[in-house]
Amino acid sequence: MKAKYFDIIGVYAAFLCLIHCILAPVLFLLPLELSHNPLIDISFLAIGLFPVIQVVRSNAPVYLKILIAVSWTLIAAAIAFEVFLHQDTSLIYFGAIGLISGHLFNYSNHKH
Repeated sequence: MKAKYFDIIGVYAAFLCLIHCILAPVLFLLPLELSHNPLIDISFLAIGLFPVIQVVRSNAPVYLKILIAVSWTLIAAAIAFEVFLHQDTSLIYFGAIGLISGHLFNYSNHKH
């Protein structure tokens, strides 16, 4: 699979994660008897790992590799805080925005 497709997958996964993280708390306030399932967060993290590995192994600029790796780590830390300590943190928003921007920059660097 071409490297640019991994960037597209990474952008979509991070964007869906960001939308989920923004809308889920609003939906939990409504009387719909919804509860938070951490498996959804972990699945976004797992799906996002493959594009991150692909970019880190590629010949992308070092600053993009660092941005994408640190952003994924921020998301992993936020999910760990939520699962193990039951504390919400805003790290997940910074991580998702970092992943989206990093994958978009990397996608624009590819020769089309």
